[in-house]
Amino acid sequence: MNYSKINIITSAFIKPETSILIIYTGGTLGMVHDEKGALIPFDFSSILNHVPSLRQLELNLTVISFEEPIDSSNIGPDDWVKIGQIIFENYNDFHGFVVLHGTDTMAFTASALSFMLENLGKPVIFTGAQLPISSLRSDARENLITALEIASSKSEGRPLVPEVCIYFDYVLLRGNRSKKVQSLHFDAFESENYPTMAESGVVINYNTPAIRQIEGDKPLALHSKFDPRVVILKLYPGITREAVKAILDIEGLRGVVLETFGSGNAPTSAWFIDLIKEAIDKGIIILNVSQCPGGRVIQGRYDTSQQLNELGVIEGADLTLEAAITKLMMVLGEEEDQVQIKKRLIEPICGELTL
Repeated sequence: MNYSKINIITSAFIKPETSILIIYTGGTLGMVHDEKGALIPFDFSSILNHVPSLRQLELNLTVISFEEPIDSSNIGPDDWVKIGQIIFENYNDFHGFVVLHGTDTMAFTASALSFMLENLGKPVIFTGAQLPISSLRSDARENLITALEIASSKSEGRPLVPEVCIYFDYVLLRGNRSKKVQSLHFDAFESENYPTMAESGVVINYNTPAIRQIEGDKPLALHSKFDPRVVILKLYPGITREAVKAILDIEGLRGVVLETFGSGNAPTSAWFIDLIKEAIDKGIIILNVSQCPGGRVIQGRYDTSQQLNELGVIEGADLTLEAAITKLMMVLGEEEDQVQIKKRLIEPICGELTL
């Protein structure tokens, strides 16, 4: 794996007792303007010059940077595996991890990592920025400082937030419950179907009941197989038979995340029901999630979802689209048996859905 590694001690006066690994994948946060005004990745060895207040955290920081930073629009399963492997290989050497990532697909990567890191007992905090760290009004400095503080925070010697989260614009959200909702404002992420896990102000107020607790001291396990032969089929008024058929007839297709209306409703047209039935009969897994940001699928609540229930479409409860597609890829990457696939999709792994 190609990456560079830099060690940074934030305080020269006391030996820091807490070590945090920063993983820089790319994105706006780690960019600066060169003399011509173009944005280029900045050298993390000079991070204390850009964020001098980091010294007050008294942390031992190590930065691993992808040799070629990736725009998050280009990040996919292979990159999720790289991030997961870095955390897995360095897990015993650090108290927590901060992943710097572009905002566009951050919720997808955070969801994937939450499923990949089985028995996670340490914080993995994703953050980024809407403006480069060198910009006067950048949100990068606050996001980075607080993400590091959360990643290093403990209570009675144990991590306060032992799970994969996104910290952005003063709020901490569960990674697999998050969704990007803004591109022009600093409050880029929301979690409509799960409470905020912490809010940062004068102090950081943790919503302890919302945070997953460590169950025993099982060793970390890494899941690194993904099957990308999946699609998202978003329904809309006027969708045609030809469009649905073209998607469901993709060669080698194994799974579909079906984005339905409201609480899981879909057209009852004979052609639509027939195409869904044909796909399921071919062994294609269809997972039903709501288009509503805070929606929950309840198949059979209305007649417009009863037929999906009878056909064997899987009820995705309150899964976000980001969590649904990444979980589907991982489960299909590890399973062939249809019964086992369906069972794993509807069972919570790490708080991604509410039964």
